Amino acid sequence: MAELNTKDRHKLRSTQFAYVDSKGEEHLPIHDESHVRNAIARFNQTEFESKAAKEHARRKILSAAQTHGIEVDEDSNIHRPSSSYRAG
Repeated sequence: MAELNTKDRHKLRSTQFAYVDSKGEEHLPIHDESHVRNAIARFNQTEFESKAAKEHARRKILSAAQTHGIEVDEDSNIHRPSSSYRAG
């Protein structure tokens, strides 16, 4: 995965992250293929403030995967709607 340093991270728009919490902190960048793949892998390691926020992030990641031509296994946790704040 391409390194995303602090300077480059600040150049990204909030819409280029799967999740922005209530404090404005941005999580799971999805601006390029390698970061989308990383967001898929780290989705269940991320804590969300609500089920709705987790579901919104899940849909954004799936949309970004489709945009970048990434096939998501139907059996993966991210392919199914979220049922908890964080997978345990």
